[in-house]
Amino acid sequence: MSIMGLKKKQPKTFKVKVVTMDAEMEFNCEVKWKGKDLFDLVCRTIGLRETWFFKLRYMVKDTYLWLKMDKRVLDQELPKEDPITFHFLAKFYPEKVEEELVQEITQHLFFLQVKKQILDEEIYCSPEASVLLASYAVQAKYGDYDPNFHKPGFLAEDELLPQRVLMQYQMTAEMWEEKITAWYAEHRGIARDEAEMNYLKIAQDLEMYGVNYFSITQNKRDTELLLGVDAQGLHIYSPNNKLTPNKSFPWSGIRNISYSEKEFTIKPLEKKKEVFKFYSSQLKVNKLILQLCIGNHDLFMRRRKVDSIEVQQMKAQAREEKARKKMERQILAREKQMREEAERAKEEMERRLFQLQDEARLANEALIRSEETADLLAEKAQIAEEEAKLLAHKAAEAEQERQRLEVTAMKTKEEKRLMEQKMREAELLAVKLVEESERRTKEADHLKQDLSEAKDAERRAKQKLLEITRSTYPLVSAYTCSPPPTDGSDLSLESGSVKTDFKDSDMKRLSMEIERERLDYIEKSKNLQEQLKELKSEIESLKLEEQHSGIFSSNRDLRDYAEAAYFPISRVGHYDSEVIYI
Repeated sequence: MSIMGLKKKQPKTFKVKVVTMDAEMEFNCEVKWKGKDLFDLVCRTIGLRETWFFKLRYMVKDTYLWLKMDKRVLDQELPKEDPITFHFLAKFYPEKVEEELVQEITQHLFFLQVKKQILDEEIYCSPEASVLLASYAVQAKYGDYDPNFHKPGFLAEDELLPQRVLMQYQMTAEMWEEKITAWYAEHRGIARDEAEMNYLKIAQDLEMYGVNYFSITQNKRDTELLLGVDAQGLHIYSPNNKLTPNKSFPWSGIRNISYSEKEFTIKPLEKKKEVFKFYSSQLKVNKLILQLCIGNHDLFMRRRKVDSIEVQQMKAQAREEKARKKMERQILAREKQMREEAERAKEEMERRLFQLQDEARLANEALIRSEETADLLAEKAQIAEEEAKLLAHKAAEAEQERQRLEVTAMKTKEEKRLMEQKMREAELLAVKLVEESERRTKEADHLKQDLSEAKDAERRAKQKLLEITRSTYPLVSAYTCSPPPTDGSDLSLESGSVKTDFKDSDMKRLSMEIERERLDYIEKSKNLQEQLKELKSEIESLKLEEQHSGIFSSNRDLRDYAEAAYFPISRVGHYDSEVIYI
């Protein structure tokens, strides 16, 4: 009873989560469902009809496995999780994407998967091809390039290039974006499905596109190799070179592939060719290799047969859908062009309207300025008339001033002539005084010489008289009562005294004459200085008047006249000092 109750309580469904390249879905599956039931449910949900390329993949203990279609889901080795996660991915790849991928959803899923493999570096891509592929990816995501909308930095959040390419060159993200945008701008007019198809057409020519790699050994020598399985056949690679195979076995040249535990045997179609054997140590991997070989070979043979009715219908529908979308795009492009033309016409009309408004505003402003200018010109004319009257009055005053200046100039010229005459007379007088001073100096020199001679004679006479007095003084003392001297001796002494007196009177007379002449000379010098002072005052008064009349060209002329007038005075003063010294 209890066992039956437990059986009734067991759930009839289980949850699964299916992750596609662009969405996540959860389903409640029945316990009895096989793998094909779940797979068909997913295909119906996303609208996929080209189901032969895709399968459900899951991971168990770091190993990728594919869900078997003919076996119950819960009977397979699944991860212990709730819900169980499956990834809806392409297991097999087409040889020519443009011919084999019919539905747009199929193209889109392949585009997303191949793009992820390139970015994850599972497929090697050169830097140039990476930039071109990135430009098609941007076209598929953003549509036509619009410089007004797609500003610099709009690709900053998008992953478009493999990390290996970014590290290979010393370029900033802005520089990569500039290169991608340059290609992106050239894809204008390409729809999303066309951009994705162009992406796949370039990617299918890459060496690692659609290849599944497995580690193998050859024979019993344990030589490590890589086995590649793709839509073309089987390929043998060196471990360090996944691009160029050492040996290839196309599906058309393989007669049979046998598998026994760890050993694989490839028998060529031509009997002359050697049978190739290789070994794989993991049983799960061996089963996966066999599944891939069978699936790719079946698709290879299917491509070379006539398409089934279902495929023909899908291709016809796809052609009709493409034609319809092309027509819609053309209509949309035409409408867009017409709208752009209408917008340009509207902008042109608005621009023309603004231009006319500006012209009207400028014309109105010009009219206002013209009126203001007319008023201003009238005011200027009135001011000019008043200025003309004022200038006429000033001209009359200037004419009167000119006449007055002419009269003043004539007077000034006459005064200048008189002043020059006085200056010449003063110069002549100064020259005469200098000559007189020189003559007086010479006379004074002669008088000095005579005075010196007189002083010498006086000194000699006094010396002689002293000698005579000394010689006669003892005789007088001895003979106090002696008779008076004879007349001859008295006469001699008296004659000496007379001579001495005569010399003193001459000296006094000469000194008096010299003093009188000196006083006369000083008086004359004072008179001359007074005359020169009067002349100087007249020159100063004329100087003030000549500043207006312009008789003297500069102060230097006046200074020359003054120096010429004062030069004799300095010389007279020199001789005057000498005379006073005497």
